[in-house]
Amino acid sequence: MADVLADFLVQRPEGYYCRYGDFFIDPLLPVDNALISHAHADHATPGHRRIFCTPPTTVFMQHRYRQQPLQSFFDQPYHQLFSLQEVKLYFIPAGHMLGSAQIVMEYRGVRYVYTGDYKVQPDHTCEPLETIAADVLITESTFANPEIIHPDPVSEIAKLAGTSANLLLGAYALGKAQRLTSLIDQYCPDRRILIHHSILPFHRIYESFGIGIGRYEPYNRKEMKVLPANKIYIVPPFTFNSYFRATNVLRVFASGWKRLQQHNHLELYISDHVDWQDILAYIAIMKPREIWTIHGDGQPLAAHFSGVIPVRPLQLMP
Repeated sequence: MADVLADFLVQRPEGYYCRYGDFFIDPLLPVDNALISHAHADHATPGHRRIFCTPPTTVFMQHRYRQQPLQSFFDQPYHQLFSLQEVKLYFIPAGHMLGSAQIVMEYRGVRYVYTGDYKVQPDHTCEPLETIAADVLITESTFANPEIIHPDPVSEIAKLAGTSANLLLGAYALGKAQRLTSLIDQYCPDRRILIHHSILPFHRIYESFGIGIGRYEPYNRKEMKVLPANKIYIVPPFTFNSYFRATNVLRVFASGWKRLQQHNHLELYISDHVDWQDILAYIAIMKPREIWTIHGDGQPLAAHFSGVIPVRPLQLMP
């Protein structure tokens, strides 16, 4: 069995770097070769010379970063093999949002899998999570805490049907807003869904890829003032925070973070990340020899797997 290279992927100021393939994953600063796991702004930034990502991620980035040259994008559909230097690469679905990818990297007989952000919960607005055996699993640990268990999203969304008031629903514009629209359409059929103008383009991009997210309509200010009070207005975080004095509506924010539920009228725990039990189940399928953690505190995982699987934060390099 080939040896794992402890420095195969390291954390640098620009992002996560693989010197064996001369590429960065989800870099925050401009680089020559950028592999982008998904289109959220904390993972997908502009200014790179070459960008390797799934076709939906390309479209989302082109919408957000109009100055990024079109020729810099190199679309890589799921499971399509490509190489950078001696590293063989391909993307598999991460289940986080449309186009989100885990990055499979094979080098000298060792398979390294970078999860990016991922989720296990069913979500028909994106490709479902896929699993593959890995020698080294490089996993996000955003909610890697035994005390955190994400509730059933259908039970959570049903809370919105249990009130007769208009709702101001805060959500991230890309990924979460489309998932919420679909859930409300399915499980709150008596509610009208109004969409903030900054979210509408992302809804339409989803639909251009054949993703049905249900019924919705553009926000109209007059609609929130007329009866019946059966409307849910989905807005991005900035708008939600700006409307903290909004009257005649109940405030709700969809997130897995408890701190974002404070001072709202209803709690809505809907997350697009794995929780503790999800991570453990995923690791059991992947059967890694080592686990490297990113995006969060990996200590609970290290304690849980002590003496069984080595767990450490991704190596930091100056």
